[in-house]
Amino acid sequence: MAYEVTATRRRPQRFEDLVGQEFVAETFRNTIASGKIAHAYLFSGPRGCGKTSTARILAKALNCQKGPTASPCGECEACKEITAGSSLDVIEIDGASNTSVNDVRQIKDEVLFPPNSCRYKIYIIDEVHMLSTSAFNALLKTIEEPPPYVVFIFATTELQKVPATIKSRCQQFNFRLVPVEKVKEQLALAAQESGIKADDEALYWIARESGGSMRDSYTLFDQVAAFSGGEITYEKIRDKLGLVGVDRLNELFGLCVKGDSTNALLKLDEYMQNGVSIEQLISNCTDYLRSVLLIKNGVKKEALLGQSAERFSAEVLDAWNSVQIERALGLFMQLYRDIRYSLSPRYEFELAVSRLCWLSEYVSPADVKKAVDAVKPLLDESVRASASVAASAVASGAGVSSSQAGTSSQAGAKSGGAYVPQFAALQEDSGGQSHPFPDGGAEPPDTNSAENIGADAASSWEDSEQPPAPDEGEWQGGFDWQPSPEGQVSTLSEAAPEQAAPLGQTEQAESDLPQTEVPVSSVDTGDIQKVRATMISDFSVNEPLIAGLLEKTFDWKLEGDTLVLCTENTFEIMQLEQNAAKFASYLEKVYGRRIDFKPVHIERKPEVTLADLPVQVQLLRDTFKGSVIGIN
Repeated sequence: MAYEVTATRRRPQRFEDLVGQEFVAETFRNTIASGKIAHAYLFSGPRGCGKTSTARILAKALNCQKGPTASPCGECEACKEITAGSSLDVIEIDGASNTSVNDVRQIKDEVLFPPNSCRYKIYIIDEVHMLSTSAFNALLKTIEEPPPYVVFIFATTELQKVPATIKSRCQQFNFRLVPVEKVKEQLALAAQESGIKADDEALYWIARESGGSMRDSYTLFDQVAAFSGGEITYEKIRDKLGLVGVDRLNELFGLCVKGDSTNALLKLDEYMQNGVSIEQLISNCTDYLRSVLLIKNGVKKEALLGQSAERFSAEVLDAWNSVQIERALGLFMQLYRDIRYSLSPRYEFELAVSRLCWLSEYVSPADVKKAVDAVKPLLDESVRASASVAASAVASGAGVSSSQAGTSSQAGAKSGGAYVPQFAALQEDSGGQSHPFPDGGAEPPDTNSAENIGADAASSWEDSEQPPAPDEGEWQGGFDWQPSPEGQVSTLSEAAPEQAAPLGQTEQAESDLPQTEVPVSSVDTGDIQKVRATMISDFSVNEPLIAGLLEKTFDWKLEGDTLVLCTENTFEIMQLEQNAAKFASYLEKVYGRRIDFKPVHIERKPEVTLADLPVQVQLLRDTFKGSVIGIN
């Protein structure tokens, strides 16, 4: 007897033999039992899932000499002829080969004749979506009102290509892919019938590779059985078909989780030298990572993994979390898409393996957000405490208003400790807070400048002890005006009458100096730290880069007519000296005399050791992987 392939030998002959299509089988059994036979059926679904087999079973059920019956005998002449494909009354037509309207016209002529020996004349048109538009139109009237002895059965894998006019005239049945467990069971029965030993891991691999198609699984089974020598094992499949098994992938990904990129790339080269194709290796790695992700999420179903969960490396499962495994899986899926247009697919693969070696350091955006949320209370507390200390220290002085105190605390509050940054994204929006640009933004405030104090207001202040208070609600260039406490002065001329030059001489001296648009606020010159804070605040309006340089300086001292300040960077000294003329001009307006500007380079030692850091600061340092250079 001639050899018969497994797919043909195990083709279903009864509705009970249909695997994975229980809904279709039950519907037809009830339809035949009740005698409600439609004149046209449309079967759709993936390849190899039983559409043509169901059409033949239905033809036998309708034409069986003991029927119509839901369980054809398979022994009568009609059943045997239909099974052999030699029945004159069951006509199978390949829609891909008979696409023209002339072929359909032939069918229209034939349906006028009753069946030869059977009860029904049945037309099975496979791949019906391949018919032309004219052929479909020629069929419309025939399938809508056929003779009572004619039944049409259409089968297609692409339902969307069938016109709606055809669909509306047929009863539609959607066939599904067969689950992996049921495919594996059928393969085990086929191996038993053939006298072949097969382990479960090998059968699961065949079932998964078939993609839910019974015909594909039987075809692959025959191929594997041909080289297995009567015993099918996963190791034989791996070696003969050029696969990379779980054991080898455990070695490769084990090196990746250790960060050993050298040996990982060498191991990859070893697989390439053994003849494994890049596409196959990428596919195997993708399947491996998918299985690892499922196991990581608690899914250990062998039908999904294709093999036992214990075979996967515990080292890989422990080293990577779910987010990192998702990242690796996405990396390989994108790699498979990229290699088609790559200069060298091997280079792309090696790059992917190299990236896997530092995957343990990957931090997802969600983790970053959690870290920021965790340190937000600490940042808020530090910012509020620093601003409160700076504001109280400045407000307790003589020459700086409350608005200037707030500005100084935000722009340059650094008196011996590390500068605390201001995070605008972490500031709560409330009506009681000051504007983030207290100086008025890009427009420089002119009200409190030394020029206006000396020129515009001189005539109105010369007979009074202090300048008149502004009306309530009047804008003062971004600063809240407050009268000075008793015993303190508010103008430059009152602050140092013996040092202030006459008004005319001041204007003449200013004409000889470099012109600047930096506003000069009134300040108590007796406190050098207040001068520093106000100077940084004024320069930040129009000269933010220069203000940034001043913020990095410390230990300001006024030694006679020379202002000495320290910095830790020699490059910053050069930048400060380039702007020395602007600083000297500003200081001359504040002090009323020539003040030289002298930056000095000094290395500051940390005030605290890492062991003395508070727990909150250590948490902040470790979260952002930074270092502590100072503490307030």
